[in-house]
Amino acid sequence: QVQLVESGGGLVQAGGSLRLSCAASGLTFSSYAMGWFRQAPEQEREFVGAISRYGTSTRYADSAKGRFTISRDNAKNTVYLQMNSLKPEDTAVYYCAARKLNYRDYPGSYDYWGQGTQVTVSS
Repeated sequence: QVQLVESGGGLVQAGGSLRLSCAASGLTFSSYAMGWFRQAPEQEREFVGAISRYGTSTRYADSAKGRFTISRDNAKNTVYLQMNSLKPEDTAVYYCAARKLNYRDYPGSYDYWGQGTQVTVSS
């Protein structure tokens, strides 16, 4: 049974930082690219960024470039999302997702999802 469990969300002031973690179990972690997505109230789930199976390649949404960094530790079956210079518009539930082989920015292409963690950025 595959499980993805996000942690690290919370309330932070604008300009602050948070690091989200996503711990995976029940799958061969290095066989999966990992993506981060977010969903604000009444909005569609949107791509934040993704990382390749061995961490050699990353892709970010324009909104995340220069502020967010994705990394992974295959020995710990964990992927991270470091978020700096946070803005109120970053407020959303953040989800990690696993996709066999290569990453994509389309949420429907991912195989497994976590339950999400809330990030709230106050102005």
